[in-house]
Amino acid sequence: MYDLVLHGGTVYDGFGTPGRTADVAISGDLLVAVGQGLTGRRMIDVTGLAVAPGFVDPHSHSDTVPFLADAQPFKLYQGVTTEICGNCGFSCAPGDPSSSDFTPLGDGDDLFATFGGYLDAAEAAGTTNNLAVLVGHNTLRVMVAGLNRDLPRDGRDRLLALAEEAFHAGAFGFSSGLEYVPGAYAGTDELIALALVARRWNGTYATHMRSESEGLADALDEAIAVARAAGVRLQVSHCKASGRAVHGSSVMLLDKLRQARLSGVDVRADQYPYQAFSTSLAAVLPPAVLEGGIAELRARLADPAQRKAFREVAEDPANGTGVGFWRELHPDDVRILVHTDPSIAGRTLAETAGDGDAWDALCDLLIKDPGAAGVFHTMHDDDVMRIMADPLIAIGSDGGPPVGPNHPRTFGTFPVFLGRYVRDRGVVPLEEAIRKVTSATATQFALADRGWLGPGATADVCVFDPSVIDHPGTYEAPDLRPVGVRHVLLGGHLVIEDGEFTGGRHGRVLRHGRS
Repeated sequence: MYDLVLHGGTVYDGFGTPGRTADVAISGDLLVAVGQGLTGRRMIDVTGLAVAPGFVDPHSHSDTVPFLADAQPFKLYQGVTTEICGNCGFSCAPGDPSSSDFTPLGDGDDLFATFGGYLDAAEAAGTTNNLAVLVGHNTLRVMVAGLNRDLPRDGRDRLLALAEEAFHAGAFGFSSGLEYVPGAYAGTDELIALALVARRWNGTYATHMRSESEGLADALDEAIAVARAAGVRLQVSHCKASGRAVHGSSVMLLDKLRQARLSGVDVRADQYPYQAFSTSLAAVLPPAVLEGGIAELRARLADPAQRKAFREVAEDPANGTGVGFWRELHPDDVRILVHTDPSIAGRTLAETAGDGDAWDALCDLLIKDPGAAGVFHTMHDDDVMRIMADPLIAIGSDGGPPVGPNHPRTFGTFPVFLGRYVRDRGVVPLEEAIRKVTSATATQFALADRGWLGPGATADVCVFDPSVIDHPGTYEAPDLRPVGVRHVLLGGHLVIEDGEFTGGRHGRVLRHGRS
């Protein structure tokens, strides 16, 4: 007799096959049978509900979540059982005191000299769901060269050695964040060298490209060239056509992805189902502003001549990539989420500038708080829908820890996709939608035992009501609980039962090649 049977639901295997009515049997941490008339020590009637693999988030920033005091079920409430973190070029390790500002760790957090040390610490702290971790190019580069543009004489060798250590410890790949410093200073050859290390370990290259706006075509070409040269799997992070000047460019983006795949590059991508993104305000500026560190940034922005010169760089249409995303923005489209001055948080850049100049207002904000962050409304619904419908696109949250000011994607990405876009707008059939949140990502990150339902798969399962699933959160109130996810199993543990978290930290820190 099986330990647990989910009885009578519509079962989706995660590969895009239409659902069928069946029972799902689980023993221990494995799914052991799918069929009719199965019996178990415990039976849960899921008639009328969808039974799917646990969702896999390809683009998460949950690196520090294990170290929060309490268990954190905010992803389980969405049906997510596994997250890929260490994205956009930033991972929690390797690090030292000089690099602490450029990891996801906050002030006062322990630093991890090695990537393996971070994995061990996260495992000891306990994860509420599974984490598979990438090593960040920015994090590696800060260790080798700080915020300097050029690597030291032996810098390339040290960079690659640190990457090797991370892969040996269990990294699933490496990520880049080429709109951020110091990754923005790296040439394509540096990225290829790191991708060759990933290739030797069967890892994946995930990239936040140099531009998602006017330089989008060139940035895509570079990402594809890196993957082609190294023969590595490529994941293009949070696909978008950002800024009014490039609305409609989703056609070009998807064509480049398809043509690359047809030519032999193993490329896929991910997207979050929102028209606004969230990041640091410093990323709006040309990367040269930050070269050398925070003190240099403040000095440059306080100098009227340098402030004017950087504005000219940022606004020159001849500069396609590597100049920040000032040209993507309109001051009314930028809402400040995080700032040390509480009177500023929650206001738009236009409101902050008042009758003054928005560029000067932005520079003044960053002098006061270089860590300021905001939400940027820059995408068009037509592009969001077109990208979402493409079979090469998976769904990812780009969400971080569930604390402080936040974006609704942290709490609602997967229910919003399955509710508003799949059920309400019919962007893709439900079976294809489930593939996009399960096997499409698991395959790309070599998670062979997750992202599908069948005998032998790990018993990570999401049971949801397709007629109800959604997230009521907004940009003003993002941290509301989703609705419609009824049960979630994580390695055979029933962690969400009748919509409620059952407690405990039953996740695992997965290690590539050993999970």
